[in-house]
Amino acid sequence: MPPRPPQPIGTGLKASQPSTSAPNAPSEGGVSGSEADAPKTKLKPFFWDKVLANPDHSMVWHQIKSGSFQFSEEMIETLFGYAPPEKNKTVRKESSAQDSSSQYIQLIDSKKSQNLAILLRALNVTTEEFCDAIQEGNELPVELLQTLLKMAPTAEEELKLRLFSGNLSQLGPAERFLKVLVDIPFAFKRLESLLFMGSLQEDISMLKESFATLEAACKELKSSRLFLKLLEAVLKTGNRMNDGTFRGGAQAFKLDTLLKLADVKGVDGKTTLLHFVVLEIIRSEGVRAVRAARESRSLSSIKSDDLLEDPSQDSEEHYRSLGLQVVSGLSDELENVRKASVLDTDGLKETVAKVGNELLKTRNFLNSDMRNIDNKNGFCQTLESFVQHAEVDITWLLEEEKRITALVKSTIDYFHGNAGKDEGLRLFVIVRDFLIMLDKACKQVRDAPKKPRPQKKEVPTAQPSSDTRQPASPDIRQKLFPAIVDRRMDYSSSDEESP
Repeated sequence: MPPRPPQPIGTGLKASQPSTSAPNAPSEGGVSGSEADAPKTKLKPFFWDKVLANPDHSMVWHQIKSGSFQFSEEMIETLFGYAPPEKNKTVRKESSAQDSSSQYIQLIDSKKSQNLAILLRALNVTTEEFCDAIQEGNELPVELLQTLLKMAPTAEEELKLRLFSGNLSQLGPAERFLKVLVDIPFAFKRLESLLFMGSLQEDISMLKESFATLEAACKELKSSRLFLKLLEAVLKTGNRMNDGTFRGGAQAFKLDTLLKLADVKGVDGKTTLLHFVVLEIIRSEGVRAVRAARESRSLSSIKSDDLLEDPSQDSEEHYRSLGLQVVSGLSDELENVRKASVLDTDGLKETVAKVGNELLKTRNFLNSDMRNIDNKNGFCQTLESFVQHAEVDITWLLEEEKRITALVKSTIDYFHGNAGKDEGLRLFVIVRDFLIMLDKACKQVRDAPKKPRPQKKEVPTAQPSSDTRQPASPDIRQKLFPAIVDRRMDYSSSDEESP
C-alpha cells in the first residue's frame, strides 16, 4: 500500500465546508456545489498563520468577494498535487527490505553486521583469501585489520557463531565471514599479531626520524655562534637597563626572557628592546663579515683610490645589508630546532612503550597459545621470524630513547641550569617562537626607509702634483671609519673568540 501524503498542519488547511448562508453559491475556486462534494486531489500544504476576520470592524478581507477570483483547478493540481509514488517501486523496496531482514539469520548486532559487510565489499576480499592470510601469516592491509579488531564479536556473539550448525547460506555476508573466522584457533589474537607486524616498521621509521631531529636540534642550539651572541647581547643590555636594582648583575637568564623583548618599548612608543638588540647584532655582524672578507684576500687587491674616497655612508649601508643577511639566516641555521618544537615527547615515549608491550604480548602468544596447536602452519614460522627481528629493532629503540632523553635534558640544563623538573621540549618551543619574532623584526628593519645620503663637498679643481702628494697613512682605514673602530672595540671580545 503506497504511503499516504502528510496531513496539512493547522486548522486553516482543512477542506472547505459548504457555506450555510449561500448553499448554491460557487466555491472560492469557482467550483460548483456538486463539484465541491467530489473528492479533491490532495495538494502540497501552504503554511501560513491564520487571522480571524473580526466582524466588529471593517477589514480588508471583507472586501474580497467569493466570486471575484477563480483559479484553474486543473492547473493547481498539475503544479502542486502530490505525485503518487510508483507502486511497483515501493513494493519492490519493501519486499527487498523484508527479504534482507527475513532471508538471513542474524547472530550479531545489526549495525556491526552492516558495517562489516560494507567493508568486505569495498575491499573486495574473499573469506578464503582472508583465512589463508591468517593461517599462513601473509600481510594484510593495516586499515582492514584495525577495523576488524574494532568490530570483533562480543563473547555472546562469538558463542552464537560457534553454536550455529545450519547452512552458511542462511547467514548474511558479515555473519558468514565471522563464522569461518571464529572456527580458526585464536583468530583475533592472530589479527593483533598481524597488525603489529604490519605497523611496526612505520612506527620505527617515525621514531628514528624524531630521535634524529632531536639530536640535531640539541647540536644546533649548543653550537650556534650567532644564537650565543644574541644571548650575550640580551644579557648585557638587560644588565645595563637593570643597573642599580636587584635585577642587575645577572649572569644568566631563562630563555623565556627572549619572548619579552618585544614588550619593552622605547620613548618613541614604537622601537622595542628587540629592535635595539637586532640592530646592534646586525651592525656587529656586518662589521665582522666585512673584516672576514678583507682578511680573506690580499690588501694589494684594494685600490688606493677606493680608500681615498669617502665611503662612510656606503659602508654603513653595506654593513647593514651584510649583517641583516646573517641575522636573518638564524632561522635556517636552527631548522631542526623548529622541527623539534612540534614533536610530542609524551607521544614518543608512549609509542616506544607501546611497541615494547606489543612485542612482549606477541612473544607470549607465540610461546604459549600457538605452541599448543597441533596443526603447525606457516603462521607460526612467519611470526617467529618476525619476533626475532623485532627484538633487535625494539631493543635499539629503547636504548636510543634513553640516550636522546638524556641529551635533551643536558641541553636544557646547558641553558637553564639544573631546572629540577621535566620541561619536555619546551626549550625548543621557546626558541621557535623567538625565531618567529626575530624574523619579523628583521623584516621591519629591511623595509625601513634608508637614511638619505649626505651631499659631498665640492673639492678644489687644482690637484696636488704627484711629487707633493703624501703617501697614504697606514692607519687610513681607521681614520676613514672611526665609528667602525669604536664599535669594533666594543665587540672585540665576542668577535675574536668566535670562529
